Amino acid sequence: MDFYTYIVENEDVGKRIDIFLSAELEDVSRSFIQKLIENEKVKVNQKTVKSNYKLRLDDIIDIEIPDPEPIEILPEPIPLDILYEDQDIIVVNKPQGMVVHPAPGHYTGTLVNALLYHCKNDLSGINGMLRPGIVHRIDKDTSGVLMVAKNDHAHKHLALQLKEHLITRKYTAIVYHNLVNDEGTINAPIGRHPTDRKKMAVTYKNSRHAVTHYTVLERFGQFTLIEAQLETGRTHQIRVHMKHIGHPLLGDPVYGPKSQPDHISGQMLHARVLGFIHPSKNEYMEFEAPIPKYFMDVIEKLRKNAHL
Repeated sequence: MDFYTYIVENEDVGKRIDIFLSAELEDVSRSFIQKLIENEKVKVNQKTVKSNYKLRLDDIIDIEIPDPEPIEILPEPIPLDILYEDQDIIVVNKPQGMVVHPAPGHYTGTLVNALLYHCKNDLSGINGMLRPGIVHRIDKDTSGVLMVAKNDHAHKHLALQLKEHLITRKYTAIVYHNLVNDEGTINAPIGRHPTDRKKMAVTYKNSRHAVTHYTVLERFGQFTLIEAQLETGRTHQIRVHMKHIGHPLLGDPVYGPKSQPDHISGQMLHARVLGFIHPSKNEYMEFEAPIPKYFMDVIEKLRKNAHL
């Protein structure tokens, strides 16, 4: 059983609670949220509400999500690229193609399976059995730095930094076309796609504030290498924002062309830098994951083609 608590911020005031929660909990449908509300598994300020309840500033929402079925997530001896580890946190370099945590139909081979083997029982339990230690995540086909909490104190500390946008997150990406400006900021709200629930989109309906800064690193003619820095951390933020300005990520069939050049599989996006205040040492620490070989090979190929 998972428990989540949300405190309503200015940007969410006036939204229906079922719409708000289905946007926050991307693996849970709106109809399932409505069923939880009906069964009194959702409370606002410790009182039950109806699905059409309109959120007010500083409302405290508590939601209890029962396990869909008894599932045992097993430790697996999957090698981890560990950038740092102590008694509070572990920072890993996740490879492209690895799912962060188990989900329906995908219970093995995930980062969580590997962490359970490596850390034994030393993982935060705040996010339940399916997501022990997971404070944030990156997409399956995005490689790079990810922080994991080994106890509840560390988890709460890191989650608060995420909520207050205090985490440094810099990504390297290859996008389609030649960006006009050497740097820029995309300030556009992101919410569920109006017709495709599996996708996100820039929309002003039931959306959340989202800001991405980008800097051009190298130009290849038809493609551009950039650094993207997150000011907020919405689902698929960089992928959605770059599509929004007409520069989808290379290799991303969800937000870019269905057919990708050279059969590139998965978006060319690497979480290169992650910086945060250590939950116990109370000092800023920054970690960097080198650009992986698959990514460098694509860069080299684009570089050669640009000079032909």
